[in-house]
Amino acid sequence: MLKLEHLAELLERNRAAASARVKTFAIGGRKFDFNSQPAVMGVINLSADSWYRESVCLSRDAAIERGRILAGQGAAIVDIGAESTLAHAARQDDAAQKSKLVPVIKALRAGKILVSAETYSPKVARAALEAGANVLNLTGNTNSKEIFKMAAAHDAAVIICYVQGRNVREVGDFDFGADPIGMMREYFSKQIEIAERGGVKGIFLDPGLGFYYRNLQDSAVRVRHQMNVFLNTFRLRELGFPVCHALPHAFEFFQDEVRSAEPFFAVLAALGKTDLFRTHEVPKVRAVLETLKLY
Repeated sequence: MLKLEHLAELLERNRAAASARVKTFAIGGRKFDFNSQPAVMGVINLSADSWYRESVCLSRDAAIERGRILAGQGAAIVDIGAESTLAHAARQDDAAQKSKLVPVIKALRAGKILVSAETYSPKVARAALEAGANVLNLTGNTNSKEIFKMAAAHDAAVIICYVQGRNVREVGDFDFGADPIGMMREYFSKQIEIAERGGVKGIFLDPGLGFYYRNLQDSAVRVRHQMNVFLNTFRLRELGFPVCHALPHAFEFFQDEVRSAEPFFAVLAALGKTDLFRTHEVPKVRAVLETLKLY
């Protein structure tokens, strides 16, 4: 059971990191100051394989309507993906992803909604940027140098996801090491250097808690790992950039109340000083964050 004593011990061990401040920057002309105000990112899944049914949109019009609704509910950015990250999901080639992503991105940008495109493919990234995407949610590292340069050329921000493998669809067992946060810091430091050399100004760091590693299929092991990383997030902020978290589901524990899982994890993520909350449940998570601000 998580107790106040655990939080006190974590803070005592890492007190200097708790005061770390991160860079602020504008996305699509909108200024974000994560040191004083976290932001929420909504989700649209264009793949029928995606698990979270409420976020799945199987037509262009449905996706555009959901994007507008998410923005109206308070999502500062809408993240769109055309291939599910589930291990058993069908792979989507570049052409199929582009055909789904491009018209939705163009329509939402025409409505002045900030858009993030989730991909690990350079061709998909280029198409998304040319359609007006403001952020690339980079779920792989094989072509990161090329993609970073593209993002910089379009004045787009990037979300650098921590992934032990070539990309989110090519992972095996997760190596916890002595300290997962330390491993993440090393990975992010290298990717940040490449991104900055490529000219990227806006950078987010994402620990990749929603990725389906083989040895994290045991729900208790997976959720324990996720909780640990959420609470330790503030240590990653010492790298100087805001942290984005994709809030997980923990279906095995929440079952019929699974739509309450992301708001629950939002509390832990907020305690860890998360800057950008990626969620399928925008109104619920916004309510959690607004209530926490009252203390």
